[in-house]
Amino acid sequence: MSTGGTGRVAVISGGTTGIGLATARRFLRDGYRVGVFGHSAESVKQAGASLAESVEAGRAVASQVDLREPEAVQSFFNDIRARFGAPSVLVCCAGVSPKGNNGPSLVGTIVRGEWDDVLSINLTGAMLCCQCVLPDMQNHRFGRIIFVGSLAGRTRPLIAGPAYAVSKAALAGLSRSLVTQYGRFGITANVVAPGRILTGMTGPASSDVNREAITRIPAGRLGTTDEVSAAIVFLASDEAGFVNGAILDVNGGEFTPS
Repeated sequence: MSTGGTGRVAVISGGTTGIGLATARRFLRDGYRVGVFGHSAESVKQAGASLAESVEAGRAVASQVDLREPEAVQSFFNDIRARFGAPSVLVCCAGVSPKGNNGPSLVGTIVRGEWDDVLSINLTGAMLCCQCVLPDMQNHRFGRIIFVGSLAGRTRPLIAGPAYAVSKAALAGLSRSLVTQYGRFGITANVVAPGRILTGMTGPASSDVNREAITRIPAGRLGTTDEVSAAIVFLASDEAGFVNGAILDVNGGEFTPS
């Protein structure tokens, strides 16, 4: 597959760990210049060092950004534009899924602060990133926007809380709006919906929660970040230009929509 990535600029929110970091590495291998950001100073530092080791100096940058602060988001994209040029690919991977000692919050008892915080990062943050890249994509008549959704946004959430499930389900609506309004400019917007993937968020495969999850997955295992990143990079490629408004499930067969 020819990704057409050489020289293009990709930005990944939540790109300092897990799926986002695996995606950044894959983009770099394909010749992209890559900007990633995350909330944790430590993860940003580690990701920056890791990415710098795999490519020549100057083709990757990692920054600390709080998606709840629109000015900080805009400043990051301004910096990327000045350093690399306008992004032609946006991957919205940032997400939080808070849980207490007794598991996820219940709809009947979730506090407003948790609800607002999750939607602010997982959904509104994605919208803010889109606003930062759409003018250039429209002018260049090319753009690829990929949202990282979740199995929890596709069917009954068995592990995630209500705010997370709602935020991830809503990304499909945002994608459809982008298709309607920007598809004629060569911009595509799609969702990759991972199932249970081995990341820091899901914890070790041997945990009780993950062992139970594996019993529901026909593949008989958890997925890997590389498997999800492969789907993301395909949707960013030239070959995916006629794929628009789609939801690509990467869940080992746990959810198979008709």
